[in-house]
Amino acid sequence: MNLDTLKETIRQELPELLRLDPDFRSYIIEIARGEFADRKETGDWFHETLDEMRRERERQDKKWDKHSEEEAKKWDKHSAEEAKKWKLHVEEEAKKWKLNVEEEAKKWDQNKEEFNRVHEEIMAVAKKQDRSIGALGARWGMQSERSFRNALTGILEKNFGVEVINVNEYDEQGVVFGRPDQIELDVIIKNGMLLICELKSSIDKAGMHIFERKARFYESRHNRKADRLIVISPMIDPKAQKLAERLHIETYSDSLYVESLDDADSVT
Repeated sequence: MNLDTLKETIRQELPELLRLDPDFRSYIIEIARGEFADRKETGDWFHETLDEMRRERERQDKKWDKHSEEEAKKWDKHSAEEAKKWKLHVEEEAKKWKLNVEEEAKKWDQNKEEFNRVHEEIMAVAKKQDRSIGALGARWGMQSERSFRNALTGILEKNFGVEVINVNEYDEQGVVFGRPDQIELDVIIKNGMLLICELKSSIDKAGMHIFERKARFYESRHNRKADRLIVISPMIDPKAQKLAERLHIETYSDSLYVESLDDADSVT
């Protein structure tokens, strides 16, 4: 029997021999002991290896947990800082926006006030020009004297909160015109004061004399002295102006220029 045949025979018969012959099995184990660890040693090594692997896993878990905790803290800190920066940015932008809105609103208010002021001035000039044109028209038959007088009356009542009373009385003795005739005057009574007015599109020296005589006629008829005599006309003849100064009659080129109706100071 050669060596190869012997090896093959042992390979086939060895398992059965080990199972059936305890002494032979112990013998084989003793021979192989130097080459292989026994079950106890193997088990111990296995368990030690598992324990070491478990401890290493725990160490790695602790490292990971610590790392995760540190990273979480860093992230929370970073998030808090970014949130704070964002909040400050939003507040600053809100302040800038609010300031800008307030400035724009202020500019708008200023522009609106300026616009209204200019508009009022333009309208005042336009109305004055209209009245001046109306006065010319009245002089040449384009507009009635009464329409012009009504326009000036409306401005006086609006600006000063007064009522302009149109007085129409008959002069039986002809004091004003030298013959009996109807006398028409505009009268304002305010705070116990009597103001006699003449509202005309134009007035010359003769017209100024007539107004003064009509005023004296009214004073005599009602037994009361006028506090002020006022003529409002956009076209006052220079000679009529000088006469008004001598007669202490106030003159105005427009009813807007009448400064006050509360005192008796004359402003010409």
